[in-house]
Amino acid sequence: MMTLLDQEIAHITRAVRFSLCRPADETVLPAAYWRRRLNQLLASQHLTKAQLAAIDSLLSELDSHEVHNAASRRSGGYAGSH
Repeated sequence: MMTLLDQEIAHITRAVRFSLCRPADETVLPAAYWRRRLNQLLASQHLTKAQLAAIDSLLSELDSHEVHNAASRRSGGYAGSH
């Protein structure tokens, strides 16, 4: 049975992955919004190791995406999916 935290993590996972495959100018919500949501979940006192790992993985994906976008902007390249 999925807990409310599991459902939140699953929702954010789907939304982040959908958002990251879009060109930067087409995203509805910026990475900062998703990072804030994930950090709110991290503040929860009752996360399992699996939940912590899932959140950490999503934060890493956001970090990688932001680094990729910054590098693409500096080089004048496309900042969409990698």
